[in-house]
Amino acid sequence: MPSSGLDTLARQWRQELSSAQASLRQAFELKPDVTRLLQAQSRLTDHILQSLWQGFALDQHACLVAVGGYGRGELFPHSDVDILILLAEDVPEAINRKLEELIGLLWDIGLAIGHSVRTLAECIEEAQRDVTVQTNLLEARYLSGNAALYGNFEQDIMSSMDPAAFFEAKITEQQQRHARFNDTAYNLEPNIKESPGGLRDLQNIIWIARALKLGRNWPELVKSRIMSRQAAQQVRRHERNLQLLRTRLHFMARRREDRLLFDFQNELATQMGLVPRKHKRASEQLMHSFYQSAKFVSLINEILLQVLRERLYPQQHTVISLDSRFEAINGLLETKSPTLLYDDPSAILESFLVLQQHPELQGMGADLLRALHRTKSDITPQFRQDPRNKALFMEIMQQPQGITHTLKRMSRYGVLGRYIPAFGRVSGQMQHDLFHVYTVDEHILNVLANLRRFANPAFAHEFPLCSRLIREFSKPHLLYLGALFHDIAKGRGGDHSTLGAVDARRFCKQHSLPKEDGELVAWLVEAHLVMSSTAQKSDISDPAVVEKFAQYVGNEQRLVALYLLTVADIRGTSPKVWNAWKATLLENLFRSTQRILHGSNMNEELSTRQQQAREILSYYGVSEHAYLSLWQKLGSSYFLRHDGQLIAWNTRLLLAHANTQQPVVRARLSPAGDGIQTMIYMPDQADIFVRICSFFGRLGYSIVEAKVYTSQHGYALDNFLVLDQSDRKISYRDLLSFIEYELTQKLLSQLPTEIPAQGRVSRQVKHMPIKPVILLKQEENSPYTLLDIATNDRPGLLSRIAHVLQQQHIRLHTAKINTLGNRAEDTFLITDKSGRQLRQDILDRLEISLREQL
Repeated sequence: MPSSGLDTLARQWRQELSSAQASLRQAFELKPDVTRLLQAQSRLTDHILQSLWQGFALDQHACLVAVGGYGRGELFPHSDVDILILLAEDVPEAINRKLEELIGLLWDIGLAIGHSVRTLAECIEEAQRDVTVQTNLLEARYLSGNAALYGNFEQDIMSSMDPAAFFEAKITEQQQRHARFNDTAYNLEPNIKESPGGLRDLQNIIWIARALKLGRNWPELVKSRIMSRQAAQQVRRHERNLQLLRTRLHFMARRREDRLLFDFQNELATQMGLVPRKHKRASEQLMHSFYQSAKFVSLINEILLQVLRERLYPQQHTVISLDSRFEAINGLLETKSPTLLYDDPSAILESFLVLQQHPELQGMGADLLRALHRTKSDITPQFRQDPRNKALFMEIMQQPQGITHTLKRMSRYGVLGRYIPAFGRVSGQMQHDLFHVYTVDEHILNVLANLRRFANPAFAHEFPLCSRLIREFSKPHLLYLGALFHDIAKGRGGDHSTLGAVDARRFCKQHSLPKEDGELVAWLVEAHLVMSSTAQKSDISDPAVVEKFAQYVGNEQRLVALYLLTVADIRGTSPKVWNAWKATLLENLFRSTQRILHGSNMNEELSTRQQQAREILSYYGVSEHAYLSLWQKLGSSYFLRHDGQLIAWNTRLLLAHANTQQPVVRARLSPAGDGIQTMIYMPDQADIFVRICSFFGRLGYSIVEAKVYTSQHGYALDNFLVLDQSDRKISYRDLLSFIEYELTQKLLSQLPTEIPAQGRVSRQVKHMPIKPVILLKQEENSPYTLLDIATNDRPGLLSRIAHVLQQQHIRLHTAKINTLGNRAEDTFLITDKSGRQLRQDILDRLEISLREQL
């Protein structure tokens, strides 16, 4: 066909496609019937493809086949249109040219075509080599062309199918897919199609059922007795919910988008008719609906895959008696009586305990899972008050192994939220802080998993101190209860630590824990943020800070418990939040507090640090008389604000530079394991901090800690820890030299410092903004004022804050820069330029200036 004719044809069909798609969307908006829309999209595409195919006169040599989702007759608004052009053998070259013209035309009219051109033999060969191709062809649907060729294709594809190999391949594929999402759907931006509990899990069931010739849809699976009619109805309800969300996402994004990104959640909730309620945003209700569907889909996927396995391998039937009530069938736990859970609801908890006590079992059987799903509503207040059930739950919490897996199963099957209603209320609840990447319930279980990991000797090398401490802790189940309740009161509108402590205390009392054990659990819940806050916001090199924290903790048992929970908690928020710097901060605070609880005082702490520095300097061959005069110039408060290792490093570098007039800049890899430690020493001047912040900001590095100190002889001695938040591959030797030279030049520059341009805000922050919080608080018995800022993180933020401090003639002593996801929590200790406490009028001006910048 001449190119002008193709252009005209493309223009005509593009207009028809656009008009028809607009009509379909309009009809959907008036009545959002997702099943009707997906089928209508598919029929529209059928019509266009069949009409164009006829115009190319290809019937003798080929046939047109719909495959994949399009083959199922479910075409989402912006999904690819997957087609197979099935060729006869020995096709003339002219036919190949026609096919190229046809594919080009399909793209020109606006169809996102995913195509393959194969002979029947090539189809069989590719299917046997790649299970993805085999799956695609399994859903083939005839559109047009050589019908006899399609008949042979359909017969040969099914006859070449090895059901057992296909089943095992699809199970492996699903496991690998789930692993990409950390085996959870409870991310804050889940993928509707691919995440565990997503549409792909339902499709996997149908694919395997087709391969086993048991049915092509849910009604057919009911006829094959794979599932009940009621279960099929529930599946369709949740499937429609997921399809509806995916369809609206496609329309909203104007592209194929299967992730429930923050960018879309608010608008999507509005489109779904959701309105904000007290303590629950509309977007939170939307996501809760998704998580509920994902939980059910995960359960039905687990049940039906087991049923399909039994149909595939009917000859495998190994039964092992476990006790008078339970048995193992093919490695899965089942009840001996099919009505056990109905007759005796206590067997619900007992089943989890039995599974926990038999780690050789792979999980629960399909019949038991169905019974759990139907009987979980029997977990009532009366059930929770039954002493037998309380004892069973506490026995689960005190088993030597399997606690994490058991509680995760109980959560996944809806049992944990029934037994602890407060946990049920946070199931599927989002956390609007951007550094928690999981829902509240998933985060809680991750924290528990981290504690259990500390207790596993196989992982002792990861966290040696945590592993030793938890092994020596006499009642680790109290730590697990603390983890279970630490965030359980989120979303109620009050202080979740205080409210959660009330829940924990009540739970411990109801379960007859000794009073001192219950008080420890409640205290842990109430205090679970204190150690993290102290380590990351306060100057923990100041003995007064540590002493105040030690008084709050009170005794070593509480200190150990709080340290373990804090490490587990931070690691459970997001894979990106934990780093070696935070690990070192927490361990230093733990050890310093431990010494104070053992009777050490401030003078002893100072002597300990100096002695540690002496030992390190002696190792480098530096005699004491070489640095005594430098130490005298630095002043005693220097030793109260720096640890022994940093004192030794500073001392070695400054032995020959105590009275230099030029900046001394030295950089090294941080001994903590993360980031670069940089020392700056020069005659004090007002803009040093601003210049340093500007330098590292332009490099793309994040300052996480700054110790700003002025010696008794008027020199600035500043120590910075900076992290590279990107994944750049760098040569550290070259980078350290670059920092030392370029930062020196920056400090020597006579050019005035400029306020940096406002950094670009990330897409998450745009759709989940944080209202800036500025706290100014005078420290007790101290000249310092604490400046605490929480706001959206963005490039140049710290430089802008530094400029404000400089303009207001504020002297900075310590800065702790803490970035949690896209939230910045920065803490500064400040005075006036003479080191005195700031007057109220200056504090007022400072707050106004900061708000203008933030």
